[in-house]
Amino acid sequence: MDSEIKEEIPVHEEFVLCGGVETQVLKCGPWDDLFNDQNVNRPKLLIFIIPGNPGFSSFYVPFAKALYSLTNRCFPVWTISHAGHALAPKDTKILTTSEDANAQEIKDIYGLHGQIEHKLAFLRTHVPKEVKLMLIGHSIGSYIALQILKRAPELPVIHTFLLFPTIERMAESPNGRIATPFLCWFRYALYVTGYLLLKPCPEKIKSLIIRMGLQVMNLKTEFLQTNILQPFCLANVAYLGGQEMMQVVKRDDEIIKEHLSKLTFYYGATDRWCPKKYYEDIKKDFPEGDIRLCEKKIPHAFIFHFSQEIADMVANWLKDNLFKI
Repeated sequence: MDSEIKEEIPVHEEFVLCGGVETQVLKCGPWDDLFNDQNVNRPKLLIFIIPGNPGFSSFYVPFAKALYSLTNRCFPVWTISHAGHALAPKDTKILTTSEDANAQEIKDIYGLHGQIEHKLAFLRTHVPKEVKLMLIGHSIGSYIALQILKRAPELPVIHTFLLFPTIERMAESPNGRIATPFLCWFRYALYVTGYLLLKPCPEKIKSLIIRMGLQVMNLKTEFLQTNILQPFCLANVAYLGGQEMMQVVKRDDEIIKEHLSKLTFYYGATDRWCPKKYYEDIKKDFPEGDIRLCEKKIPHAFIFHFSQEIADMVANWLKDNLFKI
């Protein structure tokens, strides 16, 4: 895809109050309010991306743009941050809805259960009931997407794509065995260290460090993610990670069996968070399912350098489901 064409694609950034927490939402396409846009051009489908952990939605912009373009710019592609992973810049207006103001506070919103309820709260208050949904979950976002299907069967989800899905045995995975002690046992030491090192650091210095890091990694982002070095956000990233290790243990075959016809799984051949054995196990248990193994050695964190390749595949899969609209 021509880079100049991608640059023309509009991306609207909002910070909304969701479950009582300011939440970054990046909206790809010309539609920023599906409720008030009542004209004949209002889309019938929303493509909704649920990120992995860290839930920095800005890293998903290239993927969202590519997907939007590959679907002929007919459908909005929205990406939501996880609760507590993004703080609004100073003087940014936080948008609210009457429904959210009256909603009950979400218990433990920064934890895994709370993050699921956080996404449900957004879909219920910011997306009209008649707009169909196509969910894309990445990593722990796949687990959240499955839980959305389980907890909100009334939502008009026509298909769900689970990319590099961490939906079982996270602590037993190769990366999980390394991460679990830090996230579960030494988390408070990480909190204190992060606070002492980063809290006194001026925002300009943080921005410079992030820009240099992105340059070294050869990454570009339209929305500079200063939250990467915010102690509050990093603490929530670690807290969610610790809960993932403890709670994402047994694969929920009941959800998968019930919704198998509207699920597409995509596993990495070299993924150290959900290794090939997990693919082989689920493929054996659900031979009729749409369960695929990556043949291109694309890494788990595809959003850094392989957004276009994954968008190409998802767009092709997606087209097979558009007749359901």
